[in-house]
Amino acid sequence: MNRILIKNAKIVNEGTIFEGDVYIEDKFIKEIAEKISPKTSDVKIVDAEGSYLIPGAIDDQVHFREPGLTHKGSIETESRAAVAGGVTSYIDQPNTVPNAVTQELLEDKYRRAAEVSYANYSFMMGGTNDNLEEVLKTDPKTVAGIKLFLGSSTGNMLVDDEAVLEKIFSSTKMLIATHCEDEATIRENLGKYKEEYGDDIPVKFHPEIRSTEACYISSSRAVALAKKTGARLHVFHVSTAKELDLFTNKIPLEDKKITAEVCIHHLWFTDADYDTKGALIKWNPAVKSAADRDALWKALLDDRIDVIATDHAPHTLEEKKNPYTSSPSGGPLVQHSVVAMFEAHHQKKISVEKIVEKMCHNPAKIFKIEKRGFIREGYYADLVIVNPGLPWNVKKENILAKCGWSPFEGVNFKSRIMQTFVNGQLVYNAGKVKDIRCGERLTFDR
Repeated sequence: MNRILIKNAKIVNEGTIFEGDVYIEDKFIKEIAEKISPKTSDVKIVDAEGSYLIPGAIDDQVHFREPGLTHKGSIETESRAAVAGGVTSYIDQPNTVPNAVTQELLEDKYRRAAEVSYANYSFMMGGTNDNLEEVLKTDPKTVAGIKLFLGSSTGNMLVDDEAVLEKIFSSTKMLIATHCEDEATIRENLGKYKEEYGDDIPVKFHPEIRSTEACYISSSRAVALAKKTGARLHVFHVSTAKELDLFTNKIPLEDKKITAEVCIHHLWFTDADYDTKGALIKWNPAVKSAADRDALWKALLDDRIDVIATDHAPHTLEEKKNPYTSSPSGGPLVQHSVVAMFEAHHQKKISVEKIVEKMCHNPAKIFKIEKRGFIREGYYADLVIVNPGLPWNVKKENILAKCGWSPFEGVNFKSRIMQTFVNGQLVYNAGKVKDIRCGERLTFDR
């Protein structure tokens, strides 16, 4: 049996930080106490040396590119980057090739992850204009939710039939997660810039093309539809100040029917960064103004926004170098999300307790993930030790995403992931990922 005792940790859990030990037996947290002595001689001792012990982060939106796009990344390579970054569970999106829009194709992804994933996994079922019957077959206990693209993005899964949308919203009790950008607005904006620049539009105009208005029209429509039908709606990657009035902090998270997520890049970058980063920070929705970023931070801290995620979406550097209209949107972030938020903590923008709430507790609550996201006795031992004072620099040789680049390249982070445990197994230690692919399929209390 696997037995591990983590000693001398600053345990961060449910709004408190306390010094103590955690004893792991097999896959589970067996005991949490101020001092724990080894029960048997075969207990492996891991000394946290006063570093933070947090629940493993749960990234509710990633694109690990398998099947069909594995030149960009794969479940194996990207989950490896995830555990190196302190992410122990992820929810992958359906815009692969083929799109995960039938139960059979969805299960193919689960079978592959069971073979190769370093982290725990779930895969969203994709909704389209014509697969309602398949969507309604989705098992709420073993699948995270239904994903709808209300604006086109990588994979061309646009759902733009209003009658179909309303039918999906009114027919399923499952969580519906949406990518909200209005397609008509984007096309009109793109047409204007193509008229002037052809295909080689300067990337700085990306937030004018995929504009605030495009985001707001779509997200407000989704929220209105959720209110009308009673659907459980989770709005992915909110990127504008204007959208924030659509969400509330007046009721507890457990009672919210409409929740929201913000991504690392919208909290970190602004439109001023296009001059130096170019297409490397081209995402959908676009990185927007400093005022938008500030408003997102405010909404995150006052609980109108519930979750921090990455929208990890790798592309090759060669693809990114294409002219604007053929340069794909997205970038790799899963390895650096936790340390990026700890950097914000060093800048006094957010507390460590709040980081854990938004990256660990809340995703578990929103998706009703069973026995994960907290440091509790009887829960899975998905745990991460973070040293807040051991600086390091992001460079090509320590980037684990298959695409081999990061928008954080050259950044000095003050904090470092020291160890990552997945289902009680030490999978990342002292800068190295061990060849232990012990990720399990997430299950849901629904």
